[in-house]
Amino acid sequence: MIALTGGAGFLGYHVANYFSDKADALAQEPSRFALIDIADYIESDYPEGTEFLTGDIRDADGLRELLAGREVECLIHAAAALPLWKPDDIYSTNVHGTRNVMSLCRELGIPRVVYISSTAVYGVPDVHPLHEDHPMVGVGPYGISKVEAEEVCHEFMDGDMTVSILRPKTFIGTARLGVFQILYDWVESGCKIPVIGNGSNRYQLLEVDDLCEAIWLSATGDPKLCNDTFNVGAEQFCTVREDVGALCEYARSGARVMGTPAWLVKPALALLEALHLSPLYKWVYGTADTDSYVSTEKITQTLGWSARYSNADALIRSYQWYLDHKHELGAGTGITHRVAWNQGALKVVKAFMR
Repeated sequence: MIALTGGAGFLGYHVANYFSDKADALAQEPSRFALIDIADYIESDYPEGTEFLTGDIRDADGLRELLAGREVECLIHAAAALPLWKPDDIYSTNVHGTRNVMSLCRELGIPRVVYISSTAVYGVPDVHPLHEDHPMVGVGPYGISKVEAEEVCHEFMDGDMTVSILRPKTFIGTARLGVFQILYDWVESGCKIPVIGNGSNRYQLLEVDDLCEAIWLSATGDPKLCNDTFNVGAEQFCTVREDVGALCEYARSGARVMGTPAWLVKPALALLEALHLSPLYKWVYGTADTDSYVSTEKITQTLGWSARYSNADALIRSYQWYLDHKHELGAGTGITHRVAWNQGALKVVKAFMR
């Protein structure tokens, strides 16, 4: 059995289905999943036999009750509070919650853990590509919490447990909404798509199926090789202008990329964030006009991973899913990746982008 925290989220949904499909392709017995989340599940989205458990990783005793007695071969720890959450919730979930998970895995004898970290641990560096040994400097409560959560994981990287730490770039794919739903809405509407700066920087993304393959390899590979930290990102990516431009060309809606002065836009977005009038948070707009890409050489050479999708492929696949399913999304908004985000003041800006 595989346990998966954050099972109701965007990544949890994809991991459970990817592992099921992978087992079918390899003619293997499919893994049974026990999902753990505080959010509601859309149970029909998951493979047959999936167990849906309700629990909060911040509650150590409750977590123990959920997992005790189950023969868990690997725990994939994907639960996290996202940057739009309150700072106290981010820290308690991402740091204290991770310690609860790791401690319980040791207590129950769960031999393998795959922890989903983030390239946000690198902050806003001026050297690229980033390798796994680059200094970690988290930006904002989310980035800082991810750095500290990794430090917790390192305490358990010993002979009794295999701990894989994956640092994915921003990942998108089918059913991804959140901040990308805002982009897709503007593209479909034929708007000018403002990018911070002139769009000549290279900003690496990641298709969620490529991340699921990295998780699969980390969960099933040689324990000695997997007990390490790995970057994960698209291997083919162009400039922001080119990648977003490829999406606009695919959409044929009249949408087109428009550069903006970073010195003006960044302070404006910071003000809107402080006033709670924009869903864009510091790490998004703070890195939007800079290069941001990591080396995937280590995971390729160590685990045999490779990316199937480019940035443009990932954007187009995600956008097409949005077009096909937007009538099912309803009018509600929230702060997870599987729901639309409230555009706030950006709705006003959109009106001037025709």
